[in-house]
Amino acid sequence: MRIAFDVSPLSHERTGVNNYIRGSLQGITEVAAESGDEVVAFAPTSPRGARAITAAVDGFPLELRLRTFPAAHAVRTAWSRLGRPPAERWLARFDVLHFSDWMYPPQRDGVRASMIHDLVPLHFPQWVTPRTRAMHTRKYANAASTCDVIFTNSAFTADDVAETLRFPRDRIVVAHPGVGGDFAPEGRAADLGRPYALTVATLEPRKNLGTLASAWPLLRDTGLALAVVGGAGWGEQPQLDTPDVIRVGRVTDAELARLYRGASVVVYPSRFEGFGMPITEAMASGAPVVASANASLDEACGDAAVRADPESPEALAAGVREALDRGDELRQKGLAHARTFSWRRNGELHLEGYRRFA
Repeated sequence: MRIAFDVSPLSHERTGVNNYIRGSLQGITEVAAESGDEVVAFAPTSPRGARAITAAVDGFPLELRLRTFPAAHAVRTAWSRLGRPPAERWLARFDVLHFSDWMYPPQRDGVRASMIHDLVPLHFPQWVTPRTRAMHTRKYANAASTCDVIFTNSAFTADDVAETLRFPRDRIVVAHPGVGGDFAPEGRAADLGRPYALTVATLEPRKNLGTLASAWPLLRDTGLALAVVGGAGWGEQPQLDTPDVIRVGRVTDAELARLYRGASVVVYPSRFEGFGMPITEAMASGAPVVASANASLDEACGDAAVRADPESPEALAAGVREALDRGDELRQKGLAHARTFSWRRNGELHLEGYRRFA
């Protein structure tokens, strides 16, 4: 097969969605190289975005086709909404077109596939920007009406897509995220000068860091600082300017792995996720995890995390105390659970899904 794979989101800073796209592409190209399939990664993007995409896929066995525009978002939107020209005019013949979050390019022939990470813009429009809501709503509608197959990162999201978008459940393939090679218990651990709990999230309402920050005064007797990894997002920002909060900002995967290893506990209080990749990354790095009790995180957590009501500072604080008490047990359970997720398996599932509908 010749697979045309949209990598437009890799033009921006790495977040969960971008990490999933890159990891999937890593798995797909690894398996495709063995099976004789060909992968063409493509994107209309800005000059700066082209540099970011090129760096993100460096070393992957694929053909990279990028076209740069000063107003790339407008080009992607126009291409999607006008429905012409077909992608074959740019990419030549292909057997599969897989599009991502930002556009839904037209095609003449071949399997039409897409990935849906979650339906947050539909269920919780207050948790996304107006631009994100408009862009994703159009993409969801197109995917539901034109795709042969839709991929999701969890069975929870697959069931949600089937029910909400009225898309046949038997044409949805669940491809769980893998865990990157940096995330392992062996290796150097970070030292922040005092014991710390770690949370990883873009600072935006859905990630719920305000409630977590409110829980921290209840844990003062533990001596733990709260280390926060992630950049500023949008909306009202949580109040994190206290002596017990350490703002780390954005970090590389290698740096993040060291932070996971050094953490007494990792806390993930998100209100809603498609999967929750930091949970399995933390487990793979040997950290005990406390996570939101929201059902959208069940597959990431398995039976290896402490669950807590994300809207209650008291519940989050109690969850941290429980994780500290059960640290050794949770580490062993987490390591075993994290081993069930791999990007290679994710790639195999994508290729199996494409072939099923070819």
